[in-house]
Amino acid sequence: MHDKTFFTPVAVTVGAGHKRMIASLFDMHEFLTEFPPSRRRLSYGAAVKACQAARAGEISPEAARDALVTFAVSAGILWPSAQPAVSVKPISRDQGGYAA
Repeated sequence: MHDKTFFTPVAVTVGAGHKRMIASLFDMHEFLTEFPPSRRRLSYGAAVKACQAARAGEISPEAARDALVTFAVSAGILWPSAQPAVSVKPISRDQGGYAA
């Protein structure tokens, strides 16, 4: 039962503005074990089963990763893949230095 890494890691939110990268089946198992029971949903059980099956070699690590992504989306903890766009636009100022 060797640790298998994902082709693309999964980023999840673990606190206010904090991200955790899950890059392998070991990371996935550890994250799911630590996840608070009060926040677990139906997809949590599917992710745990997929992780166990992948660690046993019954399914691919990528199939387990997909189950983790499904769980993260349903729990609202999937880190956004794109950072929000920030637009900087110059403003005109009058002689006092305040925006006009």
